[in-house]
Amino acid sequence: MAKIAPQLPIEVDSETGIWTSDALPMLYVPRHFFVNNHMGIEEVLGAEAYAEILYKAGYKSAWHWCEKEAECHGLEGVAVFEHYMKRLSQRGWGLFKIQDIDLDKGTASVKLEHSAFVYVYGKVGRKVDYMFTGWFAGAMDQILAARGSKIRTVAEQVYGGSEEGHDDGLFTVKPL
Repeated sequence: MAKIAPQLPIEVDSETGIWTSDALPMLYVPRHFFVNNHMGIEEVLGAEAYAEILYKAGYKSAWHWCEKEAECHGLEGVAVFEHYMKRLSQRGWGLFKIQDIDLDKGTASVKLEHSAFVYVYGKVGRKVDYMFTGWFAGAMDQILAARGSKIRTVAEQVYGGSEEGHDDGLFTVKPL
């Protein structure tokens, strides 16, 4: 396995210690720390309830991220979605690969390889990547709204790499 330096811009404010990539402040935390916190919350709330909370929060965050990054880089349309998948992949969540996207129809599918969650959970016979689901609909809806489209979407995880018979995850986006 070849190792490479981070491929996204990182700046650290010498006075505050705040990390910034592109137009947004970031946190840099170990994967085990983040996933252990995730697992602890899931244990108390249950996976289904926690997934609902994360969907809404992730949707809102993806909308905000795409809006700010589109402004920062002068991106629009599919280029915003592609940039989002690229940056997610560069930040260690996993490798997000767009399988298809159609803004006119409000549809997309994204393959997820090397999920940070699957690396920690392993094969547990259920989906563990549900934190990402709302991200796809939030990104799609921000892009659609910026184009003046009235279409709004919902995303779902079809399967995950933590389930038997699958090495990767698949997410789909479709109109409400």
